[in-house]
Amino acid sequence: MSTKIQMVDLKKQYQRLKPEIDVAIQKVLDEAHFINGPEVKNFAEGLSEYLGGCKVIPCANGTDALQIALMALELDEGDEVLLPSFTYAATAEVIALLKLKPVMVDVDADNFNTSRQNYEASITEKTRVIVPVHLFGQASHMDEIMELARERKLYVVEDNAQAIGCDYYHKDGTSSKLGTIGHIGCTSFFPSKNLGCYGDGGALYTNDEALAKKISMIANHGQAKKYHHEVIGCNSRLDTLQAAILNVKLRYLDDFAARRRQVADYYDQKLRDLDGVVLPTRVSYSNHVFHQYTLRVLDGKREGLMQHLENLGIPTMIYYPIPLYKQEAYRHYVEEGFKKEITEMLCQQVMSLPIHTEMEEETLQKIVEGVKSFYLS
Repeated sequence: MSTKIQMVDLKKQYQRLKPEIDVAIQKVLDEAHFINGPEVKNFAEGLSEYLGGCKVIPCANGTDALQIALMALELDEGDEVLLPSFTYAATAEVIALLKLKPVMVDVDADNFNTSRQNYEASITEKTRVIVPVHLFGQASHMDEIMELARERKLYVVEDNAQAIGCDYYHKDGTSSKLGTIGHIGCTSFFPSKNLGCYGDGGALYTNDEALAKKISMIANHGQAKKYHHEVIGCNSRLDTLQAAILNVKLRYLDDFAARRRQVADYYDQKLRDLDGVVLPTRVSYSNHVFHQYTLRVLDGKREGLMQHLENLGIPTMIYYPIPLYKQEAYRHYVEEGFKKEITEMLCQQVMSLPIHTEMEEETLQKIVEGVKSFYLS
């Protein structure tokens, strides 16, 4: 095959959407309204409609979104925030930056997310917030987490950077877009995300009017009116060019998810009978938008499989190789010997295969044959 296989092929996606995106970008250039141009407001309104009517506040990136969310909750130094131990460092980073204490909680082996039981076991009198991370494109069990939060009077901030567009199915038969269930939802528009711009970008969303107002002020130097600074804030804006691109791509978000599911379905079908790998679980309480397609490779064979695939020109990635509590920056938040068994196991087993919106069957066939040849040779 002449075309190099990509983990995420943003170039092909751009080529498909090029006529619309180029027009959107040119319009911004012609109008020269690069900061807080009309496209930013249009995107916030469009995303709000897509998510069911919540307030949407765009910002500069997903990490800022998490930080602004915690700032809006007016927490005290030393307050504890529960988060998964198996996730990217950004979730813990903002907690530490605000002089809060990240409390790392183990996850479930089958879906990589953290359950109510694990969160509940970590609650102390200092706990104020739960940050569920909807990892790889699938929901944490939000009904149970929200029940726990109500019982213990805790805030819930959803880290939805990897699962925008995912539908959550409530116990009462209704459904919600993921990220709109907790007190605040946060997302990233990093280029490789399911809804990605061509630089950095992020957003917060909430159904609480008072929180929405505070979030908007914090993201704008703490001001609702120019030169009137009511709270300590920061400067975190989604620029107009990125908003213009996102306005186009938002119209395709459900199509992007459907294409990713088709890839996941193909992998599931072709690899389901292969001994030595565990395929991604699909929970009953949400669909899956497959930001990543992540296998568990058993019996210590992950590195061998990855090398085998690399030799065939097939890329793979490990999300994530080191537990958060073993990262040098976060070791002092836990006691010596602190260990979460499932997290430790996943860090030794997980491996993600290429998945994106432009994958062709010829590419998928090569990847599947590559995986199988490692086990069947």
